Amino acid sequence: MITRLKPPSNSCFLRLFSSSCHVDSASTSSSQPSQNEVFDREMKRKQRDWAVRQPDFKAAQYLKEEIGWRVADKVFDLTKFNPLVLDIGCGIGHITPHLIKENVGKIIQVDMSGGMAQSSASCDDSEVEVERRTVDEETLEGFQENQFDLLLTSMSAHWINQLPQWMKKCNEILKPDCPFIGSMLAEDTLYELRCSLQLAELERLGGVSSHVSPFVRSQDVGGLLSSAGFDMITLDSDEIEVGYPNMFALMYDLQLMAESHCTHRRNRTIRRDVLIAAEAIYQSMYSKDGKYPATFKIVSFIGWKPGPNMPKAAKRGSQQLSLKDIGKIVEDPEMMKKMSEQGAGKGGGKKNHN
Repeated sequence: MITRLKPPSNSCFLRLFSSSCHVDSASTSSSQPSQNEVFDREMKRKQRDWAVRQPDFKAAQYLKEEIGWRVADKVFDLTKFNPLVLDIGCGIGHITPHLIKENVGKIIQVDMSGGMAQSSASCDDSEVEVERRTVDEETLEGFQENQFDLLLTSMSAHWINQLPQWMKKCNEILKPDCPFIGSMLAEDTLYELRCSLQLAELERLGGVSSHVSPFVRSQDVGGLLSSAGFDMITLDSDEIEVGYPNMFALMYDLQLMAESHCTHRRNRTIRRDVLIAAEAIYQSMYSKDGKYPATFKIVSFIGWKPGPNMPKAAKRGSQQLSLKDIGKIVEDPEMMKKMSEQGAGKGGGKKNHN
């Protein structure tokens, strides 16, 4: 479990305990929603612009840094070189710093927040070119069909209104035989905070309202990718638990992450007595070892755009080793080297830099 020990500043407590507690971390003005639009994208842009200006902003990026590193780690498993890469919803650059010249040539980072896009980190490998653009990752306007060799996204897709259309757009701008790799928050994320607020409102107000945004179900992501035209889809889910000193530290960090609630139908304020009751409920139901755990459920995916050279799944029964021999293989460097060489031969050999 990750432990977040630094408490929020006094200004945060004053804001949370005011008589009319605003839960938006930016102006409460909102654009009119279009049909079937769940998330207020303009509010999300304001939240990101606000967050990146805060002095404690970088200290709250621990979760996004961890997930960004995991996405970058999957790129190292590719046997192909990727001349042009698009980092969708880059934030301040949680994926790009970990990539190297052996895997990528040029990276275009895009984010709807101009402040975040311009503050995004470059690649630690100076030979990798990085370009920054302020583009709404929901529309991906300005990009052509079959333009990119690799698409990456981390902790951004869960704010997209129309995921099916968005994934189709991602498929269009990706070249054949090329992958789309990403991670996003999934259902049951922050269930502790959601339940505590709902029970507190039920007790104090006799009803509940929405204070935590809805998330996609993990099992639906594969179907969405398949419907968008991707093949060879791989999914995995994981839970990251972060321990906080209190509920308000969690809420403050969510604001600094720019992960505050932003549906069009959100309740923009929380009464002070509801917050106090929610804190007590959170402590009573979930606190352990003096920490308030918050669960983030992550669903990671890889999908390939079909093409003549796309990797193919091995035929059933074609394996040469048994799972019971894994222990022996790990302890034998020569056997591991031999298996790696055989896998590279079947997967297309050396990386192609052309």
